[in-house]
Amino acid sequence: MRVLVIGGGGREHALVWKINQSPKVTEVFCAPGNAGTAEIATNIPIPADQIDDLITFAQEKDIGLTVVGPEQPLVMGIVDRFQEKGLRVFGPTARAAELEGSKAFSKDIMKKYGLPTADYETFTSYEEARKYLAKETGPIVVKASGLAAGKGVILCRNAEEGRNAVDTIMKDKSFGDAGDKVVIEEFLQGQEVSVLAFTDGKSVLLLDSAQDHKAALDGDLGPNTGGMGAFSPAPIFTDALRQMVCDSIMLPLVRAMETEGRPYRGILYAGLMLTEQGPKTLEFNARFGDPETQPLLVRMASDIVPLFEACIDETLDQCELQWKPETSVCVVMAAKGYPGSYAKGKEISGLQEAGALPDVVVFHAGTQMKDGKVATNGGRVLGVTATGSDTPTAIAKAYSAVAKIKWDGIHYRKDIGARDQPN
Repeated sequence: MRVLVIGGGGREHALVWKINQSPKVTEVFCAPGNAGTAEIATNIPIPADQIDDLITFAQEKDIGLTVVGPEQPLVMGIVDRFQEKGLRVFGPTARAAELEGSKAFSKDIMKKYGLPTADYETFTSYEEARKYLAKETGPIVVKASGLAAGKGVILCRNAEEGRNAVDTIMKDKSFGDAGDKVVIEEFLQGQEVSVLAFTDGKSVLLLDSAQDHKAALDGDLGPNTGGMGAFSPAPIFTDALRQMVCDSIMLPLVRAMETEGRPYRGILYAGLMLTEQGPKTLEFNARFGDPETQPLLVRMASDIVPLFEACIDETLDQCELQWKPETSVCVVMAAKGYPGSYAKGKEISGLQEAGALPDVVVFHAGTQMKDGKVATNGGRVLGVTATGSDTPTAIAKAYSAVAKIKWDGIHYRKDIGARDQPN
């Protein structure tokens, strides 16, 4: 079978890497891919949002399975379009992907069907949002409702910071049209955990747990990013908690979407806050998380391709998932300035030396080939991923690899995985 992976980030490199291991697969293409995917697949210079061109390519190359990585083409309806042409594609339809495309829609679904989440209000009026915050005093969270590449969430310590956040999103348009509507919700305390599940619209099959590090700086300080690193599994996510999340969040959400006439098939990602009152949903995403995918896939012992097919064919209840016992840690190496402005085109050295270390895989994200050399091409550049018998071992291996990689203007957190360690 020929497989097409759509996207060009670290998540897509990890997917190509895992799909390549399937005995069912003869050839893998990645559109548009990056310098890392080019080493293990055939990159196709078609952007992820050019749906007509992607359909033509899939038809001409007799692609047996397409896996959609990023949220933008999902929200645009790429799955619907591929299905109309009789092409097998893994991912939710546009109406199902609205779970991620509109935080307001997602919160309304959770409220309607009684899923645990933070209290909230939504606003399309800048003046009404500011008026609402005049009555608030404590910490609060302000979110751009639309797609903002993981950066449209602002944690505010008080109402003044909340008003500044509303200015940033609605007045200054820092996230573009994504900020035409905002969600203002209560500030939840606890640890965050990412839970991903395969679903065929009827049943769910949870992946193992992972924890992301969203903030740009050590100690969870600084602005939110698309993710600065992740580790798996998350010890805080016990088997009992896993069952509770499956029964009270994941399955009810899938059933709610079916009731709404928006059957959800693909990967369902729940960002959860583990509060004293139990797990509450911060957000749903309609695709694999990035960077959670990297440490999860290096631990996955099962062939991933039959799972994609089972979600398409609604036979997921016949599948199981096997995991390697090791811990994995992914450290994101970013460009200096990320998540703000940053330079591109910086030559990267040390990639082969880092990748040659035992139990290390260097996943590319924002990279490109420039004059025969690998160079930076994005904010998050690499996801250096290592496995070990325990978290400290995996952390040490990952940072040993990080130390071998150089370019002009590197930024990375030095505490990825630390929250798994006792104080």
